[in-house]
Amino acid sequence: MEFDKSKWADTDFSRDYLDKAEIYIVERSRMFSIVKSFYQHFVNHGKPVNLLELGSGDGALTHELLRAGSAARAVVVDGSMDMLNKAEARMREFDVQFVHCSFEEFIREERLPGGFDMVVSSLAIHHLTMDEKSALFNKIYQTLTTGGYFVNIDVVIAPSDSIENWYMEIWKDWMRAKQAALGVNGPVENIIERYKDLEENKPDTLDCQLGMLKNAGFKEIDCYYKYGIFTIFGGRK
Repeated sequence: MEFDKSKWADTDFSRDYLDKAEIYIVERSRMFSIVKSFYQHFVNHGKPVNLLELGSGDGALTHELLRAGSAARAVVVDGSMDMLNKAEARMREFDVQFVHCSFEEFIREERLPGGFDMVVSSLAIHHLTMDEKSALFNKIYQTLTTGGYFVNIDVVIAPSDSIENWYMEIWKDWMRAKQAALGVNGPVENIIERYKDLEENKPDTLDCQLGMLKNAGFKEIDCYYKYGIFTIFGGRK
């Protein structure tokens, strides 16, 4: 599905989601911290770093990496101008280029020069079909410098229905606990139903996507974190 036909092109929908992201996304802050740790350990070695974030939303992940204190230049890409405007307001003090571009446009067009030391994405790639994911991973490989890294925070489907049902239960438990801690309420089942909307979401198994990375040419491929359907995985060019 093209971005402008999806729910994420609706400003009210995307803003409401981001406002409640800490409820909806299991250990969101911790996942950002893990990616930041990865960046500091493998990429941020005192030399200028070129970062690329795809499907950036309001730029929260890139902002975390830039705050690590290195001399970094970042390019953030999103299909929503509203989200890019929010990202620009968030990162005014940093050297950031904001590019209005959907995943489909990124895959088929030469919109960016390449030469990135790290490419990241957060909870966006699961909107693509399997073939589109494969094409995107190949394109990301091409945009990286030799030795550069791709790290993806995303949701995946379980290898069996029984495990998937358990994952849905622990996700509900997380959301209810977060709501109680924040003093808010609401039917968490609506979020599960939205996740299972195959018009919007097309997650694949973790093993399948690790295989796609291998086929694209990545090395040192691994899952760096996992909590139910939420995971961090990636590899090195």
